Amino acid sequence: MGKIVLVTGGARSGKSRFAESYAARYGKSVAYIATAEVYDEEMAFRVQLHQKRRPAEWQTYEAPFDAHNALQEAGEKHDMILFDCLTLYVSNLLCSLDSIEDSHRNYLLAQEKLERLIQAARAHEGTAIFVTNEVGSGIVPENHLSREYRDIAGIVNQWMGRAADEVYLVTCGLAVNIKKLAESWEE
Repeated sequence: MGKIVLVTGGARSGKSRFAESYAARYGKSVAYIATAEVYDEEMAFRVQLHQKRRPAEWQTYEAPFDAHNALQEAGEKHDMILFDCLTLYVSNLLCSLDSIEDSHRNYLLAQEKLERLIQAARAHEGTAIFVTNEVGSGIVPENHLSREYRDIAGIVNQWMGRAADEVYLVTCGLAVNIKKLAESWEE
């Protein structure tokens, strides 16, 4: 059964860099699952930063949708998988819909996609690291799409946090294993 590691934190907190270091330290053969789609110069710049930091021998899988398939494929060849990131994946899912008005449908879609990711990660013999953004610490957004995104991303983070063997919170470039510190509450 595969190990799941979740790395969360705010924007530019150092979470991707920490996840990359973790993968390099503990993985023999690393796969990088990229969920970003490049639509503008800002995103192109962000993607370039990530690409420059990755070792050349890491194999990249582009997976903005149905990422469980990429995770399964990568798991056949690699002992370490770095998935960056869950919140971009949620954004891709929501933005692919004709309408985001049906919150119940959105919730079910996110649940289905996350369950598939978790199943693929558990079926993998090695470790899967998932990077995500902590998006719920700010003010309540003024528009429906932003609120829906924040809510679904927060729920996805909770689900993955419960499934994960290790959960790291990164702030100011420093990582703390919060799963180790967390109180155990049965639901």
